[in-house]
Amino acid sequence: MENRLPSSPSPQSTPDTAPGSAPNTLRAPVPELLAPVVSGQPSRLEQNRLITQGYLRIAHELQAIVEPGFRPGGISHTMPCWFAFAPHASQEAGKGIVGAVVAHRVIDAAQGEPASSMQQALDRSRYSFRQRITIEALSHALSWYGLPRDVAAALASLQGAMNLEALIDPRTLWITAQRFAKLYLEAPGRDPLAKAEAVVLTLERCLNEGNVAIFTDIGGSADAYLTWRKSVGPVPAARVLVEFSRPTSQPAEAQRAYAFALQHAQDVPQPADFGRLLPGMSSESLVVAAFALYEQARQAPSSPARDGLLRMGNNFLAYREQFHAVQPAFTPQQPYPDEVPRTELLQTLTPVICLEMGSVMWNFTDYSTTQKDRDGKPLTSKATEYNWSLFSDRWPPILQSFEFGYRNPAALWVAPQPLIGPDGQLTGAH
Repeated sequence: MENRLPSSPSPQSTPDTAPGSAPNTLRAPVPELLAPVVSGQPSRLEQNRLITQGYLRIAHELQAIVEPGFRPGGISHTMPCWFAFAPHASQEAGKGIVGAVVAHRVIDAAQGEPASSMQQALDRSRYSFRQRITIEALSHALSWYGLPRDVAAALASLQGAMNLEALIDPRTLWITAQRFAKLYLEAPGRDPLAKAEAVVLTLERCLNEGNVAIFTDIGGSADAYLTWRKSVGPVPAARVLVEFSRPTSQPAEAQRAYAFALQHAQDVPQPADFGRLLPGMSSESLVVAAFALYEQARQAPSSPARDGLLRMGNNFLAYREQFHAVQPAFTPQQPYPDEVPRTELLQTLTPVICLEMGSVMWNFTDYSTTQKDRDGKPLTSKATEYNWSLFSDRWPPILQSFEFGYRNPAALWVAPQPLIGPDGQLTGAH
């Protein structure tokens, strides 16, 4: 059932279209991706690669709509559409899945030969020296909570693909270890390694399901829009609002959202509490309005006018993405019996969440330092006072991460580096 909304300056574009300057051009067609992994389908890492590729394709096609001078395969220096952020977010999910695969390997090795020391257990992760230092600190903290060394090494390995600098703060390190220990002790499984496997499997599934859900939903809407637009040609926003639709969108709602966006496009900061400001509206009506805003941005008389429209369109898509598409993966109505609670796992990992966008890095720890201390306790770091599984906790930092991209638009068009799996195979964007 559709979730209704709850009641509650960029420089001028200078596209780079010189020969050899198309790092984002896809190397092969991207097959349609509709469902989570089942037997016979691509692995979760392979699915992640296909999703990242799919977002790159869509990003270039849509940027060419909002910015007439842009050529797919080039680099834009102007305000990016939402899909320019999406490949990087997908890549971060892929890094988390790589961390889970590494943890699986540590557990598998321990099945045949339990590690005789923490060093041996950590050697099985094969992480670099820089990653190894912080992972080792977390492993020892977990062992002090009574976790076996193989289990401690496996759970600490999950962090290796995320922002390890967050764990330099001893308060964050200890609270993270405490929360992991609780997840482990309460996990299903008849032995320590089975319990650790439950934690790792939970993260792997959660990231995969969330990424697939967003790509299927928002990416599917974009593909539908691009297909429709090719059949009718360039269209004014008014025509988009009337003729283009999604399964639960309503033309009157889309028109209302679009009018709201026009009214507030130049507000600083722009409004983002759409549940309160546009109550009772289908979030798919926001998607239709977003594409109409993109069309209107194409014809904007100035850069500030265009940028304001693009921001509003991006926020509409991001709201649909976060409020509707990904939430079921974070808080499923019927949890798997072989998992630990996803809400608790995501709370544990919240401090190490980050988003790398080319040369730009946004991380949750830096965001949290700018916020009010929620519990007023000096022994609790601010980053541990949030839970990424809660929409209200992740929506403001996501908007802040957009601001990082807006200030560095060219960085978004640098394709994510290929992920390297434990078997040494490339599993990334190319």
